[in-house]
Formats: sequence, C-alpha cells, structure tokens
Amino acid sequence: MQKLVIILITFVTSFVSAQSNYEKGMEKAFELWGSNNPVEAANMFERIANAEPDNWLPVYYAAQVNILYSFGLTDEKKLTEQLKKAQDLINDATAISKNNPEILVLQALLHTAWVAFDGATYGMTLSPKVVSIYEQAEQIAPDNPRVVYCKAEWGIGGAKYFGQDTKPFCKDLERALELFANFKPETPFHPNWGKDRVEMLLESCKE
Repeated sequence: MQKLVIILITFVTSFVSAQSNYEKGMEKAFELWGSNNPVEAANMFERIANAEPDNWLPVYYAAQVNILYSFGLTDEKKLTEQLKKAQDLINDATAISKNNPEILVLQALLHTAWVAFDGATYGMTLSPKVVSIYEQAEQIAPDNPRVVYCKAEWGIGGAKYFGQDTKPFCKDLERALELFANFKPETPFHPNWGKDRVEMLLESCKE
C-alpha cells in the first residue's frame, strides 16, 4: 500500500511539474513576443509543441507569429519560406484539433497574407478560399469574436479594393466588440486576441 501511495505521489508530482513547465514555457514565449522577439517566440512555441504533441495551442501560436510577421514583407523568397513554415504548423495544429474555428481563422489570415503581398497574382485563386473558410468557421462558432471580426475585416479590404462602401461591415465589427466583452477563453493560453484591432477599425467607421 505504501509503495502504491509513493507511486501515485510520484505520478502526480511529475504531472504537476509537467504542467508547470508548460505554463512557464508559454509565459516565456509570450514574453518574448511582447518584447518584439518574434523569431525567438516562435522557436519557443515550437519547442513547447514538440513536448506537448497533443496540445494544439503552442503550434497554433508558432504559426500565428510567422503569419503576422509576414505582412509587409517585400522579399518574396523570405515570405514564401515563412508562410510555408506557417502552413506546416497549421497542418500540425489541424491534425490535433479538427474543425477548430481558431485554426480556421489562422488559415484564412495566411491566405490573406499572400493576397496582401500580390493581389493580382493571388487574389483570384485565394479570395474564394478565404470567404469559404470564414463561412465554415462561422457555421462552427457564430459567436466567436475573432471569426466575426476577421471576416468583417476581410470584407472591408475587399470593399476598399473594389471601391465599394465599407460601412455595411461596421455593424459586424460592433457585434464582434460585444462578443469580446462576453468572451471567456477556456484557459489563460487559449486565443483571446483581436479586441484592440476591432476598436481601431471601428474608429475608421466613424470617419
């Protein structure tokens, strides 16, 4: 009986330690990201992902860093390498968590990065995919604030490109802001980004 208790305590201690290491690692990765060290942050997220093969969050964030820092790149070779890496990471995240609206939003943002880089080359083929992905995400999670806001921002971008009125999308942004007010992530590390961006976009709606 005493041996069983020792084994049980050892198991629980190692589990708590593993959880603690995961939390410390994630906090450190976010700290690096917040300190404008995206490469180091992405690398740490990847290391955590290797240690947490059944957890989609670290690989999700590794992909997100690569995607966000691809916007504005003018070197096509660098962009291609970065977005290919991000796509591989998204594929890994999807294998862990299928039909996940948060991951679907990332996939749409990756396609958007290509369109933003060269709309003439990638707009025709990728724009329908982006629309389809947001529709799929909306069906799964109609009240997810990132789904609502990212879909609206995509619509604003398209309207600007074709010289159309962007105001119809402002109501969607207002709804997204309301959803953010009531949104509670499952854990401190689950996606909870986007509110600041929505507030900024809504300022444009007032102009």
